Order: sequence, then structure tokens, then C-alpha cells
Amino acid sequence: MKKLVNDPRRVVREMLEGLVDLNPGLALLDAEDVVVRAELPVPAQRPVAVLSGGGAGHEPAHAGYVGPGMLAGAIAGDVFTSPSVDAVLAGIRAAAGPRGALLVVKNYTGDRLNFGLAAALATAEGIPTRVVVVADDAALHETVAPERRRGIAGTVLVHKVAGAAAAAGLDLDAVLAEAEAAAGAVVTMGVALGACTVPAAGVPGFALGEDEMELGLGIHGEQGVRRAPMAPADAIVGTILDTLVTDAGLREGDQVALLVNGLGGTPPMELSVVARAALAGLRARGIEVPRGWAGNFMTALEMPGCSISLMRLDAARLARLDAPAGAPAWPGGGVLAPRATVATPAEAEASHPEPSPLAPALRRVALAVAAALEAEEAALTALDSHAGDGDLGLSMARGAAAIRALPEAAFATPASALAAMAQALRRAIAGSSGPFYATALLRAAQVMGEGEADRAAWAEAFRQAVAAIGELGGARPGDRTMLDALHPAAEAFAAVPGTPAEAWAAAVAAAEAGTAATATMRPRLGRAAYLGDRALGQPDAGASAVLVWMRAIGRKLG
Repeated sequence: MKKLVNDPRRVVREMLEGLVDLNPGLALLDAEDVVVRAELPVPAQRPVAVLSGGGAGHEPAHAGYVGPGMLAGAIAGDVFTSPSVDAVLAGIRAAAGPRGALLVVKNYTGDRLNFGLAAALATAEGIPTRVVVVADDAALHETVAPERRRGIAGTVLVHKVAGAAAAAGLDLDAVLAEAEAAAGAVVTMGVALGACTVPAAGVPGFALGEDEMELGLGIHGEQGVRRAPMAPADAIVGTILDTLVTDAGLREGDQVALLVNGLGGTPPMELSVVARAALAGLRARGIEVPRGWAGNFMTALEMPGCSISLMRLDAARLARLDAPAGAPAWPGGGVLAPRATVATPAEAEASHPEPSPLAPALRRVALAVAAALEAEEAALTALDSHAGDGDLGLSMARGAAAIRALPEAAFATPASALAAMAQALRRAIAGSSGPFYATALLRAAQVMGEGEADRAAWAEAFRQAVAAIGELGGARPGDRTMLDALHPAAEAFAAVPGTPAEAWAAAVAAAEAGTAATATMRPRLGRAAYLGDRALGQPDAGASAVLVWMRAIGRKLG
């Protein structure tokens, strides 16, 4: 187990201390793992206090939602373990006044028992306390009765509605009524792509194959309702939406708030992909989504996966979601509108000269280069993963596709072919490869001009193209870059006598030797430079890519 913790027995306390240190609006009880608002009014002037909590490991829930307009306090237990009755009671005493407290509880036995008993004890002490239970897990619709479903990420939306109602000055019964209605209006379903590791356990809770996922999991690292083959994001979201829409009885014209919740190990990129699919799926069903959020709201430690929550809206509930809130983890906003797009400025149409006799051969060579790059995508990806970011294979494949898409007229002359490929690669390849190849090809096109395409012209164009790469990136031979293949190749092509095919074979041999030498070079530029000696042992990926297209040209010339 690799986790940034000290002692698993103190991880919850230290986590809360760090949270409170970073948020001056929060305070931590000295003897209990309870976070409350730091500047509460005197008890007699306090509104209804909305509190929540449960086991730790769900951060930013629950303490992240303590603040004006949301929770007055949050009680944390050990990881995935309900807090004690005494801790809950201490939280009520610290946050509530005569107007009472509302406890928002997820539907787990430990939480219901401990929060429920604390509510009874607080009421007996003169702090009227009520409990609302959230049971939003729609994945269990065929497994258990509705009142036995788990409470999961939809609880966050209930926090917001209840907190806004309390901040508006409603009495306890009215806040309870709104919270219960909100809990009854939200449904959630999750998917996990892997397990999480509880610090005290030290091992993952279950094992999943590379091509498997768990549908309908809770938030405590447990397995889901069923295991299924891994699928694309759109298909997963479609399955979840089918369950949620059916379970909630949603119909065309209904309005919902959407909450896409990461389980701790899913990057924002993937959550946005899920949100896009969810919005598209709901709108295709005629369901309006005036509010939506994506992010980590209620996690399961570092579990990869997400959940989707839908809360049915009316004007009053929408107003509660929109009400101001100052909790650290509540993002606010969420107002949605149709996706805004702006037309991309069009490039000027390229003009092509009259085809030269070389046009068919130029196109055949270009297509051979494209085919070779596509065939070596996996190998280039593996090489680039050793010392780079692993995207070179995909970049070269995109470049190949861009070359294939060029019209025949682009290959009318050597200069037009080089310029057209430069523009195509510039648009198709991101990162550093695109600018390097585009710069080199543009320089070569300028050198070729509209003159005769003899060997001397090609040799000078090759040398100038290599020089352009060095000028743009600042690299020199010996820096472990593509120049270690290109520079000796260009020199050999210019110097070796014989036919163009013979000279090119010499250039390929020089590039092969230069590429092989990069395996023992310490990188001085690019991402590989950050690795130092750890980059040694494999040839540079950029130089290897040069070999791929040079060999393809050689096969055509031979």
C-alpha cells in the first residue's frame, strides 16, 4: 500500500486538521472529529443547524460542505465507519441552538443507529433534533425495498437544499419537510473501474480484470450489483441513465439537476466526458437540465469510477440549489445553457500548380510513408512511453491520416507536396512533433521553389529542413532527439555519390547508426531530460520515427 499517510489510526484527525488549517471559516472540536462553522452566532440566534457526516474516506464529504448556506457541522468516523453517538451529540451541541438541528444521514445501519440515538439524546437535552435519511441508490431497485437502499452521492444535493432552507430562516419542521422531499426526488447510480484500499486494511477491497467494471456500487469500496464487461463511456452512461430515468419515473418535459461525481480516482477529463454523455442522453429524452455539476463530491478514497445523480426540480427546489453557499467544497453556479460554439476562422484555399511529371510518384511515396507510420504506431508508442509521454505513436498515426486526406492536386510539384504536407501535419499533430515536421517541410518547400527537382535540390532541401528543426527547438546532434537521425542522414545524402536510391540508402544507414547511438545518450532537451540516466537503454522515439518514414521512402526509391 502506497498512501501519503502517517499512522492509519490518526489519518482522519490529521485530514481534518489540514482541512481546517486551510479554511479559516471552519473549526475543529478539540476532543471529537467534528468540524463546525467557526463564526456561528450565539445559540439563541442560530437558525436550524443542518449537520451530516459518516465514515471518512468520502472527501470532500462531509466536512467540505460545512459553511454558510449548507452544513453547520460535520461528524467524521474512521474510514468507512460511522462516527460514535458521542461524536454526533457533540456536533449537535456545538452547532445547534434552541431552534434545533436536522441530521442528514445516508441509509447505512451504523449511521442510522448512531445519528438516530444522538438525535434522541439531543432532543431530551432540549435541542429538538430530527433525522432525514437519504436512500438514493437506484441500482438496488431490483434488489431491496426502496427504504433499504443505500445513500450515496445524491446526499450532497440534499445538503444543499436543506442548508438553504435553514439559512432562509425556516423552522425545523419546514426544513425537515424540504429535506425529505429533496431526498425523495434524487436518484443515483455508480460504476467502478477498480477497487480502493482502506488504509487500515492495506489491500484493495476486490479485484477487477482489465476488461471488467462494477455497476451499481456504493461508496465504501464494496462491489457493485453486477460485474459487466468494460464499455465506452457513452455506453456506460446510457446504461446508468436508463436505470435512473426509469426508477425516478422521469418523462419528457421534466426538469432535473445533474451531479456527475468522481469516486476519487477519475480525472476531470473523464468526468467531463461522462457529463457530456449524460447531458446528451437526458436532452435526447426530452428531459431539461437547468443545473449541472461534475467533480469529486463524495468519493470512495482513490476508487476509479463515478456516479450520476439526478434530482427532480421544481421552482422552489431550484431556488434552494441556487441560493448562496460558502462551503469550501460546494462549487456554486451550475447554470447550464446550450453548448456555445464559435465558427473556426477558415484558412485561405491553397492553390495548386499544374501537375509535373513527378506528381504520381510524389503521391505514392507520401502514401507509403503514411502506411509505414500507421504500421509502427504501437512500437513508437512503446518507445515514447519509456522516456516521454507515450503519445508519439498516436501523433504519427494522425499525421499519416492527414497525409492520406490530401487531394491529388497537392502533389503537383515537389514544392507544393512539401508545403501541403507541412500544413496537414501542423493541423493534425499536437505536441512538439507537429511544429517540428511542419517547419522542416515548409523550409524544404521554400528551398525547392518551382525549379527542377534534381538531386542537388533535394539534398539542399533536406539539409535546410534539418537546420530548421534545430533552429526551432534549440537541439543539436548529441542531445538525443530526432536530429541525431536526421543530421547524419542529410549529410550522407548530400555527400554520397551514385544514384538517388544509392544516396538515400546511405542516408538511411546513417540515420540507423544515429538512432542506435541515442540509446546511450543522456537527454538534454524535452521531457526525457527530466529523467536523466533513467532514459538510457532505449533509442530516442523521435529518431526512431524518422527511421520509419526514411525506410519507407527507401523502399519506394529502390
